[in-house]
This record gives sequence, C-alpha cells and structure tokens, in this order.
Amino acid sequence: QVQLVESGGGLVQAGGSLRLSCAASGSIGYIADMAWYRQAPGKQRELVATITRGGTTNYPGSVEDRFTISRDNAKNMVYLQIDSLKSEDTAVYYCNAKLTTILGIGRPPLNYWGQGTQVTVSS
Repeated sequence: QVQLVESGGGLVQAGGSLRLSCAASGSIGYIADMAWYRQAPGKQRELVATITRGGTTNYPGSVEDRFTISRDNAKNMVYLQIDSLKSEDTAVYYCNAKLTTILGIGRPPLNYWGQGTQVTVSS
C-alpha cells in the first residue's frame, strides 16, 4: 500500500508565501517523476510543476515563476514553494507520483495521488 500525504496548505494573505509538502510512504520501490497539480473551484485540475528523480524541473507555460518545485529522494518528499500568492492561486493542491511498489519492481510506474491540501488566498 502506498500513500501520498500533502501538508502545508491554509489561509494566507495575498502577497504571502507557502511551502507545500508531500510525503510518500508505504511499500515504495522506486519513485520516478513527482508533480504538483491544483484544482480551483469550478475548474479542471491543472499541472503546476513536475520534477524528475534527477531534479530536472518543468513548469507549464501558464505557470508563473512564483512556483518552485523540489524534492528529497532520501525522504520520498516533494515540495512546492509558492511566493507572492494571489487570489487566483486559491485551489486544492494535489501531489502526484509515478512510482513502482516493491512488488512491482521491473514493471512500468503507476500514478499515485494524494488527497490534496487546500490553499486559500485572501485579498
């Protein structure tokens, strides 16, 4: 069994910063790419950032440079730093990991999701 648990969300004033964390635990064999997504009310879930196991990051063109993704492979953690928060950043932020379980070594990695953490930005 694998779990992804996000933390660090909350209510923040516009202009502030937040650091979201996601911890992967369980019968993990290997974690490949990790990512953050977000879903605002009434909108589809959108990609915010991805990071490979080697640390290569990628941000969609629509994402501003206020977002920084990082990870700690030894701790099976991924982080998202959000600076200069805006009201439009209000959303549920989800952690995603492509990984193989201990029993699945040698098989293609599967997608796992966390339950999300709410970020609310007040103006």
